[in-house]
Amino acid sequence: MRYIEHDNVVRRMNGRNLVNKLFKSIFLLATLSALLALVILLYQIVSQGVNHLSFDFLVNYASRFPEQAGIKAALVGSVWLMLVVAPTSIILGVGSAIYLEEYAGKNRITTFIQMNISNLAGVPSVVFGLLGLTIFVRALALGNSVLAAGFTMSLLILPVIIVASQEAIRSVPGELRDASYGMGATKWQTIVKIILPAAIPGILTGSILALSRAIGETAPLIVVGIPVIIQFLPKGVMDTFTALPMQIYDWSSRPQPEFQQVAAAGIIVLMVVLLLMNSVAVIIRNKFEKRY
Repeated sequence: MRYIEHDNVVRRMNGRNLVNKLFKSIFLLATLSALLALVILLYQIVSQGVNHLSFDFLVNYASRFPEQAGIKAALVGSVWLMLVVAPTSIILGVGSAIYLEEYAGKNRITTFIQMNISNLAGVPSVVFGLLGLTIFVRALALGNSVLAAGFTMSLLILPVIIVASQEAIRSVPGELRDASYGMGATKWQTIVKIILPAAIPGILTGSILALSRAIGETAPLIVVGIPVIIQFLPKGVMDTFTALPMQIYDWSSRPQPEFQQVAAAGIIVLMVVLLLMNSVAVIIRNKFEKRY
């Protein structure tokens, strides 16, 4: 019988523990560096913009005078934008995920589609802006309207919602499907009554995160031709509008130091909107989450 040398084992284990501690320290340093950068950025934004936050800032339109500048048109325009983006992207995204997971056969075509959807999730947002400019603004003659920008943003976040919805549907235990079929339910009844309710937490989490990305994107809106300053509120989806990222971009590009503070105040408003959206996602997820 061959015996293991105790000293050799101890020496190797000490070397492995040393490597483990080294990489643990590196990962911890990377995490702390990212958190430090985030804290510094938040401190700079809050310190510059908190003094400019007021009720007048929320109800005033944009102005060439920083003390009179407000974010009303951009805030309402972002709400209009989300009213188009949310139903369009969620319905198409969840519907596509259901088809790919429950109905499409596993072959080369579906594999090719899955691969391209995953690749589209990493495409730069300006490319989607060019696509929206070509199709919605020029080909369909929608102009720089809420509808054109909403469809463009829907294309941007659609791959993210599809991938998140597919993962949520895959996580539903197969026993639930088998039990539903065993009770005589059809495939559609199983999807509506069993699979979707169980997958709602994951679907909503991915959808809200994707919508958070859409509300903070600037490049597609610039390419589509959304104006940065307007003195009216949109009354329909075919009206011209502006959005929070466009307004912040305009203020931050001006040389006056006062407008930098106004831009910081706009960033704070945008962050509050994002936090509210994510809070709603957490509440809905906790409400519908089930343990199997």
